Amino acid sequence: MGLTSLLLSPYTLLLLPIIYYLLPYIRNRAIRDIPGPKLAAFSNLWLLYQCRRGRRYLSVDQAHKKFGPLVRVQPDHVSVADPEAIGVVYSHTGGWLKSDYYDAFISIQRGLFNTRDRAEHTRKRKTVSHTFSAKSIGQFEQYMTYNLQELVKQWDRISSTAIGGGGQWAEMDCLHWFNYLAFDIIGDLAFGAPFGMLSKGRDIAEVKMTPNSPTTYAPAIEVLNRRGEVSGTIGCLPCIKPYAKYLPDSFFRNGVRAVENLAGIAVARVNARLEAPDEEKGRRKDLLARLMEGKDENGNKLGREELTAEALTQLIAGSDTTSNTSCAWLYWTLKTPGVMERLQKELDAAIPDGVVVPEFETVKDLPYLHKVINETLRIHSTSSLGLPRVVPPGSGVTICNHHFPQGTVLSVPAYTIHHSPVIWNPNNDPTFEPEIFNPDRWDEKHLTEKQKGAFIPFSYGPRACVGRNVAEMELALIFASVARRYEFVLREEGKLETREGFLRKPVRCLVGMKRRRGGEMGVDAGG
Repeated sequence: MGLTSLLLSPYTLLLLPIIYYLLPYIRNRAIRDIPGPKLAAFSNLWLLYQCRRGRRYLSVDQAHKKFGPLVRVQPDHVSVADPEAIGVVYSHTGGWLKSDYYDAFISIQRGLFNTRDRAEHTRKRKTVSHTFSAKSIGQFEQYMTYNLQELVKQWDRISSTAIGGGGQWAEMDCLHWFNYLAFDIIGDLAFGAPFGMLSKGRDIAEVKMTPNSPTTYAPAIEVLNRRGEVSGTIGCLPCIKPYAKYLPDSFFRNGVRAVENLAGIAVARVNARLEAPDEEKGRRKDLLARLMEGKDENGNKLGREELTAEALTQLIAGSDTTSNTSCAWLYWTLKTPGVMERLQKELDAAIPDGVVVPEFETVKDLPYLHKVINETLRIHSTSSLGLPRVVPPGSGVTICNHHFPQGTVLSVPAYTIHHSPVIWNPNNDPTFEPEIFNPDRWDEKHLTEKQKGAFIPFSYGPRACVGRNVAEMELALIFASVARRYEFVLREEGKLETREGFLRKPVRCLVGMKRRRGGEMGVDAGG
């Protein structure tokens, strides 16, 4: 039999899948002894399947509980549930790079989030970082305040309607409204105007596939959810990205369409902003204005396509994270006796009567509010997965007494780290169990250096969230405004159900809502 006939024989074709899965196992002999789900050692399909189910963080966490701090989750990928690994894997030095997982998130072109080249990332970060300077962030507050006033206007209307109809509580899914608020705020910051979701009470956004194409409309929140789920899944096997829309599972087809629509939302908004009169552009002091002003080390500004890609990054980073965390905050503060009451007492003492949305300066140093924010970010862990990094060329690295050669992918799972009893309850105190929402764990007398180092809601190192300060301001203003003005009762039974894409998102959170008696002293939101 000739070589050509042999290669094309049915027996050889049947062996190809076996060879495909065996080669990574054989090649990665240095991590062959690390335990994990059996399929994960031979194939990326185990992790891809967990992502497809929306439960990657939970499956990885369960694997760590079964196998220990080192778990092999893919043939070349080890999850490391040890806080000492954070400073190594996400180091400022050493040449660590993002893995090919990030290739699945490229849409218009590579942005700050999915750039893997070190020099290119440095250039982009330098161009973008001035956008988040202290001066810039101070100018962003006015846009947050405007949209929070619109939320209050809508909630006051809903509350009065319930009372007028004979009911004490207005029943609603608070997740919807936190989604509308987060999208309108980031729309105002990143694109020059809110999407109008709060005023309309629904999920809608303009879409343009190219600057000159006709305008269509899409549900932006739904689009973002699908985009996160499909990109997070494809990231486990990036080579399928070009073929994803042809797969028989509609999850992939709908997800690819969502990626295109999300990019179209950014194109439509950036195009409208660039075509606005110069005097209108000059009045805005928002994220997009700062991005348009940004220059790299050679004095070059961002081109239209790169500008759109970075604006899209801000849309993604600044919407889902805020709405997820706000929803989780309300759930946990209502579920945990005494927390909302303590928070409201602190806010009542700090915020003057008649103020609907407080200034950040008023609330930024409130100790209990700060503890509640941190505890929400810990227990909910919106970014729950381990962000993958590649061991750089050289002699490798040793973590947890195990040597990892160059090319190995390592990650530190944020959810598992944030829920580790060894880290968060070293003294076996029942009140500090990691599954318990307890803001008092953030008292300095309780907080350990290990806990401070293990708290990574915004990741860590040179590729950590560049917008952390904006996010913390936004969360403080949302929590303070909502808690001061309204009373709530939790209608959600059992645990807060979540689904994970790239981020971990609540599915819903049903509450009853009404104006507080103290809130009656405030002026009308429109006043």
